[in-house]
Amino acid sequence: MNDAALLRYSRHILLPQIGIEGQERLHSARALVLGAGGLGSPAALYLASAGIGTLVLADGDTVDLTNLQRQILHRTAAIGQPKVVSGVATLNAINPECRVIPLQERLTGERLSAEVAAADVVLDCSDNFATRHAVNRACVQSGKPLVSGAAIRFDGQVAVFDARHAAAPCYHCLFPEAEDVEEVRCAVMGVFAPLTGIIGAVQAAEALKLVIGCGESLAGRLLLLDGLAMEWRSISVPRDPQCLVCSTR
Repeated sequence: MNDAALLRYSRHILLPQIGIEGQERLHSARALVLGAGGLGSPAALYLASAGIGTLVLADGDTVDLTNLQRQILHRTAAIGQPKVVSGVATLNAINPECRVIPLQERLTGERLSAEVAAADVVLDCSDNFATRHAVNRACVQSGKPLVSGAAIRFDGQVAVFDARHAAAPCYHCLFPEAEDVEEVRCAVMGVFAPLTGIIGAVQAAEALKLVIGCGESLAGRLLLLDGLAMEWRSISVPRDPQCLVCSTR
C-alpha cells in the first residue's frame, strides 16, 4: 500500500477492526452489484470509496429523468445513457483506484453463475423476485455470500444469506419462490428517496464487513425499516430444512 492509499483510507486503517490488513483485503476483493438504481447507487458509491479493488456493476437499463429523485449514482447530463456507463463515470471520479467493470445487461443463466462464482461478495440491488431468486440460486451453488436489499414506499429491508455456513438460511428459505407472488415496484407504488440510500448503505456496510471479516453480519436475520416512524426491527430467519434451493448444500 503506497503513501497515497494510506492517506486515502487512513480513517479505515485507524479502526482496529480493519487496519492495514483489512484494507488490503478490500483492495484484493471483487464485488458484484446487480442493479445500478436506487439501492445499487449508494451501495456502489460506498464500496468504491471504501477501497473495493474490483466492482462489477450489472444493469441493462438507461438513465431516465424519474430515476434522478433517488438514484444518486447518476446526473441529469446522463439521461439516456446506459446506467452502467453513467455509473462508471461517477465511480471513477470518486475513486480512480477502484476497477469498475460495467455489464450493460440483466445477468441470467450461465452469465449470472459465472459472475457470481468470480465474486467475493454479491449485492442484490434488483427490483424483482425473478432476479432475486436467480441470484440466490447462483450464490448457493457457488458458496458466495449474498447481501439482499429492497425498498418500496417507506419500507425497507436488508438481509445477508451466507452459503459458506451450513446453518445459514438462503433467500428461498425466507421468501419461497411462487408463481402467485405480486410484484410491487416503485414505478407504481412510489418510494421515499432517502430510504433507498439508507438500505443501499447498509448493504455496502454488510458487504465490506464480510470481505474484511469483522463484526457480526446479518446472516440469519432480516432487518426491517419503517421509514415513516424511523424504527428498525430485527427478525430471526431460520434455515428451512426442506428448502428446495439450499437443503442439499
